[in-house]
Amino acid sequence: MDYKQVAKNTAKMLISYLTYQAARTVVSQLYETNPALGIWLSEFSSVDRIQDGEIYLTALMKENPELALRLMTVRADLAEGVVEYLPEMAKIGIQQANTELRRQLLERMTQMRPQEASPSHPEGSDQNPLLESETDLSSDEG
Repeated sequence: MDYKQVAKNTAKMLISYLTYQAARTVVSQLYETNPALGIWLSEFSSVDRIQDGEIYLTALMKENPELALRLMTVRADLAEGVVEYLPEMAKIGIQQANTELRRQLLERMTQMRPQEASPSHPEGSDQNPLLESETDLSSDEG
C-alpha cells in the first residue's frame, strides 16, 4: 500500500470539499448582501462543476475573479480551522465506526436461528449420543 499516494488523494479530496464548503458559505453570504450575485454563484456552482475544487476555481477565476479570490480566502480560513483537528477526529471516527460495525456483525451472528447456525447439529434431537450416555451414567449411580 502506498501511504504517500493515499495521503495525496485524500488531501486533494479534502481541498475540493473545502472549496465546496467555501462556495456554500459565500453563496449564503451573497443571498443576504447581493441576492442576484448569490443566485449566479449558486447556478455556477453546479454539482458536476464543483467536483474538482481547482478546476472549479480556475473556471470561476475566468468568470468572476473577485468571487474566486473570495472563495480562496474562505477556503484557506476553513482549512486553517479544520486541519488542526482533522487527524485525531479521523482516527477516532474510524475507530468508533469500526467498533460499531463489528458490534452489529456480532449481534447478527449471535441472533441467527439455530437451524441457520448449525444445520448439521439439529438442536433438541433425541438422537444425541452424548445426552444418552450422560443419562445412562446418572442412572448407574443411583
